[in-house]
Amino acid sequence: MADIARQGRKAFAFHSHESGTRHPLVAAAMVLPLAAVLLFVFGGFEQVAAQASSVGVMLGR
Repeated sequence: MADIARQGRKAFAFHSHESGTRHPLVAAAMVLPLAAVLLFVFGGFEQVAAQASSVGVMLGR
C-alpha cells in the first residue's frame, strides 16, 4: 500500500511523466548553459584552452 501512495506522489510531483532517460541533446541543452556560466565565473576558458593544447601535443597534432 505504501508503494502505491509513493508512486502517486511521484507521478503528481512530476506531472505524470514517466521517469526515464533523457535524449542526449536535451541533457546537453540543460547542462551547457550552466557549464558556460561556470567557465565564465571561474575564468576557465584559459584552462580549457591550455588542456586542449596539451592533449593535442600529446596526440602529436
